[in-house]
Amino acid sequence: MKRQLLFFVLFLSFISFKLSAQEIEINRLKKHIYFLADDKMKGRPTGSQELAKSAKYIEKEFRKYKLKPLGTKGYRQKFEAKVRRVPVPDSIRQTENIIGFLDNGAPYTIVVGAHYDHLGHGDFGGTRDTSHIGLIHNGADDNASGVAGLLELARYYSSNKIPEKYNILFIAFSAEELGLLGSRYWTENPTLPLDKIHWMLNMDMIGRYNPDNGLAIIGYGTSSKFPAIFENISSTIKFNKSKDGNGGSDQTSFYKKNIPVLFFHTGGHDDYHKATDDADKIDYEALKAILELEVKVINNSMLQDKMDFIWTN
Repeated sequence: MKRQLLFFVLFLSFISFKLSAQEIEINRLKKHIYFLADDKMKGRPTGSQELAKSAKYIEKEFRKYKLKPLGTKGYRQKFEAKVRRVPVPDSIRQTENIIGFLDNGAPYTIVVGAHYDHLGHGDFGGTRDTSHIGLIHNGADDNASGVAGLLELARYYSSNKIPEKYNILFIAFSAEELGLLGSRYWTENPTLPLDKIHWMLNMDMIGRYNPDNGLAIIGYGTSSKFPAIFENISSTIKFNKSKDGNGGSDQTSFYKKNIPVLFFHTGGHDDYHKATDDADKIDYEALKAILELEVKVINNSMLQDKMDFIWTN
């Protein structure tokens, strides 16, 4: 009887672990956002020690999930970024993309991306309120929210013990705020052949859901497969699909390389590119729902053959 009881307890523990692995967890999302958007991170400007600390944090999570390093040196892909908006003495900055690969032994790969840099003290361009120059722009929504989503999807798919039909490449891009430089560098210097990419999912500002506007999903027209992928998908949040593959974020770099893309975005708000974009203003319940929707989209895309590309402009 004791042996049977022990077996039953172990079985329940195993089921509990599996269920946990198959859930998007709000506490983890909060942990990531509050770390990245803390005042101590000084707004994560490109080339800063604080952005390097953010990179180390992301790399540690990738290693925890046993993702394969797919940078040029471990998880890192170093490149040079230039500040162009305003004259600054340190206009040339060294920075890195952080890249982890979930290898399912498949011929093709889905790319999931989000940028992890922000505006620092707003003194190298980009702030929407000049009175905020010199203040820390924490960038909780832009784009700690997307990085939290990236890390949670990495945990989710690496923990499900399922060898999916597609591999997944997780990329945290740097220097997006300087002009999509990290994603542009990766697509010009890919660590995985571009012709092996199924499609690319980008998350940028997914933390401030407004039910009046809904979630924007940009890039729906970039493949003939997306209508089938979205068929019968429902969500607790409202979402709107837009055809164009271009836009002010990193999916544009992939779109310009003839790769189908989707860009998930909850839209602008009064705190966008200001020193008031803080972690306590994130809608964590809606963020969880957005990631659950993305899981459905990713899973449905794995039922499709390699996706074709459509130029929408």
